[in-house]
Amino acid sequence: MVRVKPFAAIRPPKDIVTEVAAPPYDVLNSQEAKDMAGEKSLLHITKPEIDFDPILEDHDQRVYDQAVKNFKEWQAKGWLRREGKECYYVYAQTMGERTQYGIVLCAHTDDYATGKIKKHELTRKDKEDDRMIHVRIQNANIEPVFFAYKDDETINDIMARKASEAPEYDFVDENGFRHTFWVIDEDELIAKISETFTTKVEAFYVADGHHRTAAAARVGAEKKSQNPSHTGDEEYNFFMAVCFPESQLKILDYNRVVRDLNGLTREQLLEALAKDFTVKEMGTEIYHPDHLHNFSMYLEGKWYSLETLEGRYDDKDPIGVLDVTILSNLVLDSILGIKDLRTDKRIDFVGGIRGLGELSRRVDSGEMKVAFALYPVSMQQLIDIADTGNIMPPKTTWFEPKLRSGLFIHSLD
Repeated sequence: MVRVKPFAAIRPPKDIVTEVAAPPYDVLNSQEAKDMAGEKSLLHITKPEIDFDPILEDHDQRVYDQAVKNFKEWQAKGWLRREGKECYYVYAQTMGERTQYGIVLCAHTDDYATGKIKKHELTRKDKEDDRMIHVRIQNANIEPVFFAYKDDETINDIMARKASEAPEYDFVDENGFRHTFWVIDEDELIAKISETFTTKVEAFYVADGHHRTAAAARVGAEKKSQNPSHTGDEEYNFFMAVCFPESQLKILDYNRVVRDLNGLTREQLLEALAKDFTVKEMGTEIYHPDHLHNFSMYLEGKWYSLETLEGRYDDKDPIGVLDVTILSNLVLDSILGIKDLRTDKRIDFVGGIRGLGELSRRVDSGEMKVAFALYPVSMQQLIDIADTGNIMPPKTTWFEPKLRSGLFIHSLD
């Protein structure tokens, strides 16, 4: 079972939470962050390169020094304050008609090392190194990771009970997403949450934040090696996560746009596709794939349905059966010559939150030549892949809304 604990969050006073809270560091570029950041914004801590004119490279030592300076200053000014006791928290996100409720807690780095915290993506060392530096210099987890776990009735009941009370924070962000936050400071509930996770929840699944998870584990291992009296209970062994029951989560589609047809004409591309798909022209109105193994394609002002023919994939292979794998193998690689999704500059990726209109826009602009939309991966597929120790292809899952940064911070002291 997983190991968890409550923590004394460093967080903003209620009256300035909307001024402090910010999008995650990796959804804005530096100029967008500079344009958005108000005086109290956490972006000055997570993207401190924006404090320089001109904006510095984010790996510059001056940027790291500025991050430490700003974090201390925000606490000195009372824009971030430490909770008086160790608590759990409930964090709800609402997008449209759907609300998902998560428990904010600290997970243990040993569970990552032993595989109880399960991943489904590969990480890049350079990105891990960057996140590790931020954790190390601040001695804190400034931004949380996003975990899923298999539903537990006790935890669901506790979250529902708290959600019936007046929240500590309740606001709508610039994207129209609502963020609501409750403090669980009752000793009885704290003990019940700890007991339930450590006796009934077998694993966490990394939904979003693979690099932050890996970086936290590396910092914990580093501090362990430096402490001859290490016990495993020190605060540096724990890192901050928001954990959602898997039944409440929905993965959005993650689509592809390609710059050229690899020397093919429209007719040659359609002929090549017909070997593995039933190709049907759908007209000029946006066509959404409505089931697994059905794709939509936008080419020269028209949408097409691509229905994968039988025998072109293996239902017993958790990776081979994924639509991202089918598209990569049968179209991107064999027809368009794109061998490596991580490095090939001819392909780009568009999160489903932007809608399929973004695909047609980028093709119609002349920037791209063809676009492909996929049916979203299910949470069960993600769990099956993680449970079997497999790794999903790049750019497979898109979760929305993103966790808001600045609502809670975990100190490693």
